[in-house]
Amino acid sequence: MYRLARTGGSPELLRRLARRAEGWAGIVDGDGTVLQAVAGSVRWPAHEAADLASAAARQLTARGTGSYSLDTDECAALLLPLERASQERAFDAMSSHDRSSHDPAHLDGPPQDRTSPDRGSPDRMSFARVSGSRGPVLAVVAPKPLPVGLATLMADAVMPLALAWASENVERKRRRVDLAESRGREAVLHLLMTNQLSIAHQVAGALRPRLPDPVRVCVVECSGGQRDEVARICADVSGGRTWIVRCPVYARHLILIAPADEEAREQEAGDGRTLGLAVAGLVDDCVVGVSEEVRLPDTATAYQQAFHALAVARGLPGRHARFGAAAEPALLVGAAGARWADALLAPLLAHLPRRSQDPGSQELSATVASWLAFSSHATQHLKIHRNTLAARLKLVGELLGLDLNQVADQAAVDLALRIRATPALPRSRPGGEAESEDLDTVLRAPGVQDWAAQQLRLLAGAGPTGEQTLRTWLGCEAQLAPTAAALGVSVPGARKRLTRLEAVLCRSLLRTPSARYDLWLAFRAVDLAA
Repeated sequence: MYRLARTGGSPELLRRLARRAEGWAGIVDGDGTVLQAVAGSVRWPAHEAADLASAAARQLTARGTGSYSLDTDECAALLLPLERASQERAFDAMSSHDRSSHDPAHLDGPPQDRTSPDRGSPDRMSFARVSGSRGPVLAVVAPKPLPVGLATLMADAVMPLALAWASENVERKRRRVDLAESRGREAVLHLLMTNQLSIAHQVAGALRPRLPDPVRVCVVECSGGQRDEVARICADVSGGRTWIVRCPVYARHLILIAPADEEAREQEAGDGRTLGLAVAGLVDDCVVGVSEEVRLPDTATAYQQAFHALAVARGLPGRHARFGAAAEPALLVGAAGARWADALLAPLLAHLPRRSQDPGSQELSATVASWLAFSSHATQHLKIHRNTLAARLKLVGELLGLDLNQVADQAAVDLALRIRATPALPRSRPGGEAESEDLDTVLRAPGVQDWAAQQLRLLAGAGPTGEQTLRTWLGCEAQLAPTAAALGVSVPGARKRLTRLEAVLCRSLLRTPSARYDLWLAFRAVDLAA
């Protein structure tokens, strides 16, 4: 029994009991809930055996003092408490003559084998009457006549079963605590991504460490099944100063929010290496992308930078890459861009739901921002059904008067949301100008023109087909099959071309968050200038 408890735990012990009883064995709570059960060779449906054991447990709880048995014409349910105190009270009820045998079958009557046909009727099997037992009990349902020695076998099994069950309960509680902490960290990350800093600090106050500022964001891509171990290594390497979040979208990704000040960077690995380099060096097959140093409110931007750096790192021998310095277009659009973004998003921000259960403007804004960043994976990020996501996106498109299936409109909404998240931009109109701004007016701004030229300058290293492939892919709404048909190549061939462009541009294209919106805006700005 103890060997089974060590190697297989409570399921193996219950399986042995069910096999020996030629019936059903399980652990039942005081309210009749079957916590765990194994059916052996039974001559009646297993659910009937479970119902009989549940009825016995409920009867015991209702009486407070009751018999640990319940039987029918065909079978009997035998119960024995798993709590140590209840077992002791049961054994104390035994006569001194029977105490050495520890056979609970004798507790309610004279010391005799009640399963023998010549020792009286086997229609009733009674266990100890123990008051105050409301914890889980071992229940065995066996056909009549009951196997000889079944009660003794249960008494022998109850102690290792109680130990195994208690150990498994501790492990279940530990997993629940770990899951709760993981969900708490995921919630803090979501609040940071949506720029709700005050609530993020409040939630983070119950966890460790404190949210740093400024930060660098690292995205760590692990091999299958290694994420928990890599998270432990990251915590050890950073000395517990880094926020570690299991990505809710990609099952192989860890998101690290590390302090970006120089002293913390020197201490991250203990030997002067940065956290990303240290993790890539310690874990085989681990790829790391690192963002620029940003303020905590810009965590969403830093995450996208780290994700783009990850696409580059996959092709490097060191499996580590840092995002190159690049201007953020939302900072370059000026007052005209801020007014355009406000006008575009006004119907969405002013939306009032018709019913209390319908999403409001803030929830719709968070939904479209998540979808633009993660595409269909937004369902995992937001923990909503795909039909809910589709309905919300349809409503957003109707409010804004845009077709969100087109990359052009997606890029416009993405830029507007990024501008909206930059409250420092001026909104006033110089000289009382009255003309309205549109996206093309915003993209003609000198700062945006310089940014667009810088974005596309790297395409010179992609050969003559690089720009053609990229323009065709964006013109086909970033869909591989139509792009391949337009280019006259196979779908794998189109994918290979775009993968090579990822290395040239140092940006992710095929996996979200993707640089498709920035590239569409850059091409549009260059075309307007021409």
